[in-house]
Amino acid sequence: MAISIAQTPFAFTKPQLGSFRSENQLPVPVFGQNSRHPCFTQTRTLGRFLAPAVASQSSTVDVPEKVNEGDPPPTYERRVADSWRKYHGEDNWAGLLEPLDPILRIELLVYGEMAQFTYDAFDYDPYSKYCGSCRFPPSQFFKGLSSIDIGYEVERYLYATSNISLPNFFKKSFSADVWNRNANYMGYIAVSNDELSKKLGRRDIVVVWRGTITELEWVADLTDFQKPISENGIPCPDPSVKVEAGFVNLYTDKEDGDPFCKLSAREQMINQLKEIIPRYPNEELSITVTGHSLGGALTVLSAYDIVESGLHVMGDGRRIPVCGFTFAGPRVGNLKFKERLEDQLGVKILRVVNVHDKVPQCPGAILNENTPAFLFNMLQSIPWAYTHVGVKIELDHKDSPYLKPSINLGDFHNLETHLHLLDGYQGKGNFKTTFNRDIALVNKSCGFLKDELLVPPSWKQPENKGLILTEDGRWVQPERPPLPHHIEP
Repeated sequence: MAISIAQTPFAFTKPQLGSFRSENQLPVPVFGQNSRHPCFTQTRTLGRFLAPAVASQSSTVDVPEKVNEGDPPPTYERRVADSWRKYHGEDNWAGLLEPLDPILRIELLVYGEMAQFTYDAFDYDPYSKYCGSCRFPPSQFFKGLSSIDIGYEVERYLYATSNISLPNFFKKSFSADVWNRNANYMGYIAVSNDELSKKLGRRDIVVVWRGTITELEWVADLTDFQKPISENGIPCPDPSVKVEAGFVNLYTDKEDGDPFCKLSAREQMINQLKEIIPRYPNEELSITVTGHSLGGALTVLSAYDIVESGLHVMGDGRRIPVCGFTFAGPRVGNLKFKERLEDQLGVKILRVVNVHDKVPQCPGAILNENTPAFLFNMLQSIPWAYTHVGVKIELDHKDSPYLKPSINLGDFHNLETHLHLLDGYQGKGNFKTTFNRDIALVNKSCGFLKDELLVPPSWKQPENKGLILTEDGRWVQPERPPLPHHIEP
């Protein structure tokens, strides 16, 4: 069954996708200046992220389910609202990956963009006294980035202390008058508003963790040494459940007396979730955690922690589904951690990786899930044996005709590269853009696009590097409003 444009409340098109014909089809949404994202509010446009497309009234995309004769046409809204648990991993995304389900593709692109927001909003400039902070206050976070209504509202920023053994990850200012000497902005917690919640079929609580865009030096800081997860205050009845020490320290360390990290990133997240969840006692809720790179490791850790700590259990006993979407994430723990997370707690993790990216191959480069099973099981007591968790979507940047040959590992790791590949993924070895996502975004912080596309490398920079011209003709760094620190325990 094909759905016409007139049957939906959104503008749709299908750029450069060829002709699909089947009994059950859905239109592809326009991701352009005047488009409406079917999973966001009707005022939500994605022109900031995806290129305008040439409208085609007959464009459609296949969807797997049948539609009963006489039923109303299945819009994206209805499909998400009716089947959100499936796209949230209820059945480990069975039947949705090969070929990649169109709605799951949208979900992954949306949460990937939310992870990308942490980079776009982060102040990397060591010449700025605000280096290491977020450039916008929470109330202006999404508007500051894109001037659009995304359908989510930021509840709280998350911070981590930089005084741990990951010096290549944290950014610090040269200024003596720095905004904070101990903290770095690490992400945010957002909640879907009423309008979007109605479209999604539930109230979506999203925890987003920052990682690193292209720099891989932090990988060298990893000790590869495991420690019981319970040693850092995360409840776990089994002391043999172990995770990489640097990841769990980043998640749980704090700095006494500092207004931004006197509570650990973990405690900040837990306190905020405890405040949010009771607000909606009569609603369906979901908790979605997402992050790229090191943020992917924090995604796995925090999703595990939310369920292990029982935060997902509501007052009436209902259990909130908890799902993690990671992009280019490393391994986090040992086999016991995987078994505890997947089999006993039922946490759902979907990993998006580029096969040429080295970060997902760490830690545990020698002993991992690819080691012969008899040897891997025999060496589980060794603290350098790691295994990935969850389900994997494996992308290959060599499939894209837009990317040039490169030996820069940062290009392979870039989140925008992953989102570009995700847009074009049509199965292993096949690439054809689905939503015509703007390819210029790939070069936002790298130079991976072919030169003939005429997109300059690393083109995304603050205007005048953040300086403004005063009335007396001087270039100065403007003051920013104070950032809110976390709530008290």
